[in-house]
Order: sequence, then C-alpha cells, then structure tokens
Amino acid sequence: HSIIFICYDKGSPLFYSIEKDMSFIKTLQGLNMPRMLYGTAWKKDKTTEYVRAAVLKGFRGIDTACQPKHYQEHLVGEALSDLESKHGIPRSSLFLQTKFTSLDGQDPARIPYDAKADLSTQVHQSHQMSLNNLRTSYLDSLVLHSPMRTHDDTMTVWRVFEDLVAGGTVKQIGISNIYSRPALERIWNDAKVKPAVVQNRFYPDSGYDVDVRAFCRRHSIVYQSFWTLTASPEVINSPDVKQIAKQRGRGESPEQVYYRFVLDLGVCPLNGTTSPSHMEEDLKVLEAEPLTAEQREKICTLLGIKE
Repeated sequence: HSIIFICYDKGSPLFYSIEKDMSFIKTLQGLNMPRMLYGTAWKKDKTTEYVRAAVLKGFRGIDTACQPKHYQEHLVGEALSDLESKHGIPRSSLFLQTKFTSLDGQDPARIPYDAKADLSTQVHQSHQMSLNNLRTSYLDSLVLHSPMRTHDDTMTVWRVFEDLVAGGTVKQIGISNIYSRPALERIWNDAKVKPAVVQNRFYPDSGYDVDVRAFCRRHSIVYQSFWTLTASPEVINSPDVKQIAKQRGRGESPEQVYYRFVLDLGVCPLNGTTSPSHMEEDLKVLEAEPLTAEQREKICTLLGIKE
C-alpha cells in the first residue's frame, strides 16, 4: 500500500511513491528505502555501539563505505550480527547501503583492494570486501563514492555495478558527490541500470543542488543528503526557524523543523547523531505533519533558493 505524492516542477507532474507508514520511499528499482538513513562516517571504534543504538531506536537504513579512511565497515557488520543474535532484528529487515571508493579517496596505507589491479577488478574486490565486512550475501544499495576522473572510468565502474545487479548481490546502484547536472545526465543516458539514488552534501557551496535535485525528481531518483544540519547552522538557529518550531506547537527543536523541511523537499537525509535521545527525536520527524507552504518558503528564502 503506497501513497502517491504529485508535485510540480515547471508544470510537469513528478511522482513519488511513499509507503503507508511514511518512513519509507519506493525507489526506481522497487525497493522500500528508509527516508532517513543512519550515517556511519567518522564513528571510528564507536561504530558498533552507535549503529546498535540507532537500530534499537528505530533506524532501518544504514549507510557506510568500503573506505577505512573514514568508515569502519566491519564494525557495522559486527553491530548487525549483534542485533540479529541478541535482539532478534534480522539483516533482512534492514536497508544496507555502502560505497565503492576509488584510490583517490582511500588512505594509501589502508586500501581495501589491490591498488595495482585494473579498475574493474578493484570494484569487484571492494564489493566482496563489503559483503564480508557486513556479514551479508547482498547489498540493498551500492553507491559510487564520487565520479571518477573521467566519464569513461566512471562508466567502467558502472558496468561492474550493473553486472553485480544482474548477479543478484546488489539490488540497486547510485552515485555520490556529483554536483553537476550535465555529468549526472550523461551517466543516466549511458547507464543500462539507472541510478536509483544520488547522495550529495546539502550545502550552500552547491546552491543546495537545486538543478541536480530537479533532475532527480524528474527521473524518480531518490536524492539523499549528508551534512544536512552541519552545513547550515545559521539557518537552523535563525529566529525564523525557531519561530516555525514554536508555531507548530509540537515541542519540536529547530533541527527537527529543518529535517522536516528537507523531507518535504523530497530529500532523504542521512543522520549521523551519536546521541540516543536525538536518534529518537529525529525519527519522530518522519511521522510529523509537513510544514505549510509559507513555512517552507520562509526557509527557502533563508537558504537563498527557490523551489
């Protein structure tokens, strides 16, 4: 059972399928993806503890990467094993998303694949490492951490991703850190299996990805955000956002209002909090009433964007 939301972009209807409990969205590949994922970057040796807490508080989507420089993917796997054995939460109830990170993004001392191998082999090796780390036989979502230096190399990675989808060990694929709409459009046009997700920083330097998000909406690509709160503290702490929180009369924090705002834009935010109480509070936003058009417009003005 799904609710179909129709919004308009320059007169064209754009369709979103959001599951009945409002916590999930149906992706291009037909997966039910949580509308808020728990992000595991920079958690270091606390990764297991924080992932366990996030899932016990209600998160059902986990984002990580095969990149020891910033992620401890094997500790995510440790948490997942613990959650299944001690808390009865099976891997099948969770949405696992990880990333292939090229040599440019790796710590030279801790590369999780053969640095001298050809690119296709590196992708295969990284994928197998992720399966081993996460203690799973499949990934719900595999994301290219950033475009390669050339489009040809990006498509070399993409063809391996497509083979992994065909082989059944990956259910959907996507790309991160892509801030050029023409570059995204070129990948879309050349891909046999289309990107189901785009994951970008939601921040001022990219103009909050207005053009990229418009492309995503038009093609039913789910846009995931990171740095969602970190990038705009002056907006979140502004008198206008505090006033909106007060108007809503639900005891919401300005951070909750901002999360509700990005959800209303069709954005699926990553959440990296290490506070169990904030985990619980932030998940409540999924069930909260949308902002009014006037409230959304006020925040858009603060961000300097027009939706």
